Amino acid sequence: MAVDLQALYPKLIHLMLDTVFVVDRNDHIVFVSDACEALLGYRSDELNGTPISRYMHPEDLTATRASITRVMNGQSHFDFRNRYIRKDGGVVYILWAAFWSEEVGARIGVARNVTALAKAEEELRFLAHHDPLTKLTNRSIFSDRLKSALHVAHRHNSQLALLFLDINDFKSINDVHGHAVGDRILCMIARRLENCTRATDTVARMGGDEFTVLLTDIHSRDAITKKLEQIHTVMAAPLPPEFGTLKMPSCSIGAAYYPEDGKDADTLLTYSDNEMYQMKRQRFLDNKAPGT
Repeated sequence: MAVDLQALYPKLIHLMLDTVFVVDRNDHIVFVSDACEALLGYRSDELNGTPISRYMHPEDLTATRASITRVMNGQSHFDFRNRYIRKDGGVVYILWAAFWSEEVGARIGVARNVTALAKAEEELRFLAHHDPLTKLTNRSIFSDRLKSALHVAHRHNSQLALLFLDINDFKSINDVHGHAVGDRILCMIARRLENCTRATDTVARMGGDEFTVLLTDIHSRDAITKKLEQIHTVMAAPLPPEFGTLKMPSCSIGAAYYPEDGKDADTLLTYSDNEMYQMKRQRFLDNKAPGT
């Protein structure tokens, strides 16, 4: 018996896991397959006759309209991505294959949900630039920002400061209370440091319990002295009650100034690191019992 393919095609379209859209030259949806309910949360009868732009993410409208123009001019595409707003308010990432059909006077697109892939890509991009525990800038990106800041400071004859922080006696927290508690303390330190800086400054975790702070466009050493006092004060604030009797550890901070203490990244990092160790040594001597 011969198969009536013409009758079978509509059923096949509605069986597809990807969503098929047909949109007229006035940007109104004239057909959408059943898979759209899983994609956007709308039934086909809710979408038909409405402008498709109504459901596009506002931040993607410009790029999407440019893509639509290309498609309507005969440039089919198979790799355009954008975001749509679901009926429940959620955001879905879509990969499109689309072409313009002169025969029906509409553009036909197949939409695939790639939200999981897009979020995984975003996470990988984030991890490439940030410390996975504290979410601060990582060592590699901090180095790039320091070099860029030095270039700007040299060009504009401005100053900057580099702070190198080490958490005192942090090893004992891990040894006595466990690494999970130590990790929570590191995250708290990260947030406290961020709260002490401007949006134009950079806080980074260099590894372990070492942090750096890049302060750009500074006007005097007095300003950095006040910043150091602020950091020490904020860091000395008690831990939340859930930490019990555990006290917030203090920190030792070394500071290097451009251009007085160095004119390149390596020199400034070395200088601030050495200053930090001098602070730790002085703290040890101050705490050493007399006569021992």
